[in-house]
Amino acid sequence: MRRLLAALAAGTALLVTAACGSSGSSSSTSSPSGGTTAVKVGIIPIVDVAPLYLGQKEGFYGKRGLKLSMTLAQGGAAIVPGVTSGQFQFGFSNMTSLMIARSNNVPVRAIANGVASTGVAGKDFGGLVVKKGSDITSARQLEGRKVAVNTLKNINETAVRESVRRAGGDPDRVSFVELAFDQMPAALDRGQIDAAMAVEPALAAMKLQGAAEIASPLVDVAKNLTVAMYFTSTSYARQNPGVVKRFQEATAESLAYADAHPDEVRQIVTTYTKTPADVLAAVTLPKWPADPDRASIDTLEKLSQQDGLFTTAPDLDELLP
Repeated sequence: MRRLLAALAAGTALLVTAACGSSGSSSSTSSPSGGTTAVKVGIIPIVDVAPLYLGQKEGFYGKRGLKLSMTLAQGGAAIVPGVTSGQFQFGFSNMTSLMIARSNNVPVRAIANGVASTGVAGKDFGGLVVKKGSDITSARQLEGRKVAVNTLKNINETAVRESVRRAGGDPDRVSFVELAFDQMPAALDRGQIDAAMAVEPALAAMKLQGAAEIASPLVDVAKNLTVAMYFTSTSYARQNPGVVKRFQEATAESLAYADAHPDEVRQIVTTYTKTPADVLAAVTLPKWPADPDRASIDTLEKLSQQDGLFTTAPDLDELLP
C-alpha cells in the first residue's frame, strides 16, 4: 500500500514538474503555413480530463488544426488566473470556481462541457470517505472532525457541507483542510485527517486501502450535477472566435468518444497519472454529456451563495455558452 501511495504522489509531482518546465510562451501560436494552432490548456491530473487526452490521441483536435499542450494544476481555482493572464488559452475548472470568478467580474466564459456526476449515490466518481475502522458512519458525525478537500471554499467543500446538512448536521462545525487529491490517501491512512472528499483515481486508491464511503456529496448537490467545464477568457474568445469554435467542436467529439469507450479512458489515464493498474480497474468513471445541466448549476449557485462564497450571484447567462 505504501508503494501504491508513493506512486500516486510521485507520478503527479513528476508530471507537474515536466509540465511547468515546458510552459514556454504564454500565447497561442500557429505554424508558418497557418495550418496548426498550438494552445495551452490548464487541467487537473484526474480522470475528468481523460477526453482531452483521448481527443488529442484520436486526432479530433488535430483534424481541426489544433495542437494541445496540457499543464497540470491542483484545482480549478488555480487555473482561472492562468487563463485570464494569458498563460493558458483554455482551462478546465469546476463550476464553483467559474462562478466565483464571474461574481468578482473576472472575464471568463465557459465554452464546452467538462464532466458530470453519475447521479448515483455510492457509485459516483466523487465520494466522501473515512478510514477503515473509523467510528464515523454518517456525514452528520463530521462535526468537530477534520475533512480534506482539494481547495477550500470551493465546489467540494460546498458539496460536503450539503451532505452534512442532509444528514442533519451543522456544516459550520466541520473543520475543512486543503490537500491535493493525490496526497489524501496517505493522509487518511496515517490518521492526519478524519475524512476526505476525493474524486477518481484518489477515491479508488482510498477504497482499496479499506476506506468506507459515507456519502456522495456531488450527488447530494444535484442528481445530474455539471461539475466542471472548459473555459477561456472573454478577450481570447472575442479575438479568436475560430479557434474557440474548433476547440468546442473537438471537445464535443472527445466527450462523446470517452463516454462510449470506458476501457480506453482507463488506459489514457496512465499517460498523465502514475495510477497502478488495480486502482484504475476500481475507478468509477464520471459522465461526459454533450451539454451542461443548467438546473444543477442553478442549484450549485444557490448553495455557494448560502455558504458565503460570493455575496452577489453571478449572471449565469454571461458565464455559460
